[in-house]
Amino acid sequence: MLRINPTRLRWRLCSLFTAATVALTPTSPALASQAMEQLFGILKARGSISPAEYDLLVAAMKADEAKATAGTPAATPPASAPSPASSTTSAAPAASTAALEARLAAQENRIKQLESALNGTKTRVEQIAAKTSEPEATGLAGKVEKLEDILMGTKGQVEELSRITDNTSPSTLNKAELDDLLADKWYERMKLRGYAQFRYHGVLDEEGGTLNVPNDALANDLQTFGLRRGRMVFSGDVTNHLYMYLQADYFGNLSGTNALQARDYYADVSLDSAREFRVRLGQSKVPYGWSNLQSSQNRLALERADAINSAVEGERDIGAYLMWAPYEIRNRFKDLVKMGLRGSGDYGVVAIGAYSGNGLNRGDNNGQPHYIARLAYPFEFPNGQFFELGVQGYTGNFLPSTQKFSDAAAPTVDPKGVRDQRVGVSAILYPQPFGIEAEWNWGRGPTLSDDLKTITSDSLSGGYIQASYRHIFADQQELIPFIRWQHYDGGRKFATNAPRNQVDELGIGLRYVPYPELELTLMYTHGNRINTSSSDKVSAASHYPDVKASYIGIQAQINF
Repeated sequence: MLRINPTRLRWRLCSLFTAATVALTPTSPALASQAMEQLFGILKARGSISPAEYDLLVAAMKADEAKATAGTPAATPPASAPSPASSTTSAAPAASTAALEARLAAQENRIKQLESALNGTKTRVEQIAAKTSEPEATGLAGKVEKLEDILMGTKGQVEELSRITDNTSPSTLNKAELDDLLADKWYERMKLRGYAQFRYHGVLDEEGGTLNVPNDALANDLQTFGLRRGRMVFSGDVTNHLYMYLQADYFGNLSGTNALQARDYYADVSLDSAREFRVRLGQSKVPYGWSNLQSSQNRLALERADAINSAVEGERDIGAYLMWAPYEIRNRFKDLVKMGLRGSGDYGVVAIGAYSGNGLNRGDNNGQPHYIARLAYPFEFPNGQFFELGVQGYTGNFLPSTQKFSDAAAPTVDPKGVRDQRVGVSAILYPQPFGIEAEWNWGRGPTLSDDLKTITSDSLSGGYIQASYRHIFADQQELIPFIRWQHYDGGRKFATNAPRNQVDELGIGLRYVPYPELELTLMYTHGNRINTSSSDKVSAASHYPDVKASYIGIQAQINF
């Protein structure tokens, strides 16, 4: 049973009584009593106090008033009234002093009245607390808390009214007025967020050469600790038709050094009031694949699969895209992320456009853009399960960089580039609690010939399948085991000389989310892949090494 602390109860009632007395600021005891009685009547009418409590408080107030009146001396009349005939220059200071003394006496009298009222109330509260049984005291404590809540709510309403009077309260503005108010304050609409991935990598064993994972500069036997990603995102609606997105990243780049670079810098221009049609301009993710569009903040595996990521390493390029999605589906894309299902984000149901084709933070080098189209739709079944299907493709010419080999000249390549085109499919069953991701693509792309002399367009294919299970504990912690198999056979166009890459790997991982702001991941990977990074060490006799390796990654991700 709840026990009431009599001292705490007494002081709550004293504080309430005193706060109400000071707030009303009566000019005389009679006016104060009248105002207090009206206040108690209002509280009784609103049900905040019972009739019995009302009678009790009024009786205590009147007893305190009678005690205060009996103990207050009558006001002392002035010693003498000033005579009109005696209005001289010397009498002016005396009159002023007398007025000040009268005001001081009145203030002292008022202080004594308040002290007397407070003491009387305190005594009365002590008597009530001593005589009240425990169940009644429990009810009285609840009433006191109600009165405190009412006073605090009234204070908030007064503060809101003060803001309304000087037009600073948004609650008094409609949407058009608010837009006008913020028209020259676009920065008020922007938000800042980000995440960081602190990672440890360890190569357990390797055969045939040195391990090199193209999209993970930390996954080799020379690295231990590293900051894989340090993202800061500044985004928001500048106006009703313009959305801006800027993202910077501090990370270990492919050369093994840490650097700060721009990842995204684009604007979405809405073409209609519902924002169903929009044009995206700037450096952003190329709408190809599902895992490429999924944020690394949400992805379970430490890095993306080579088969899909090799289409656009870094996932981004400079381009222009027209995107369309119904209002309801745009919200569904967002909800798949907000619900913790780790969706890919909103890139439209339909997206078409063109981009330079040369990769992240690189200018075009052959004057020929790539053209792309994507269609994706997230279905929702009656049982609440989400399933997304997508198909995408691009075409263009890509000009890879070249470098001489240890015993041979650099390979030749058409200065306008070679044919680079792919088509891919994506199927995602969101983890509720079981989930499956599957993507595959086919096409042709720049590939180094077996004799190391030329780079031409050759066939490619590959993809991945990943299964996961999402378990949510009662305290909202999450545990997500997953397993992924990936395969790729095709040229790696973003590597120097575009060597052929062959990947067959199996990864097993576990992600634990103790708090929304912290995610911990452990992943073990075993398989074969070609080291495509060391062209200067390759010769006609010894091609790019095929490496068999086992390695682990441990990551702590901080979300903010």
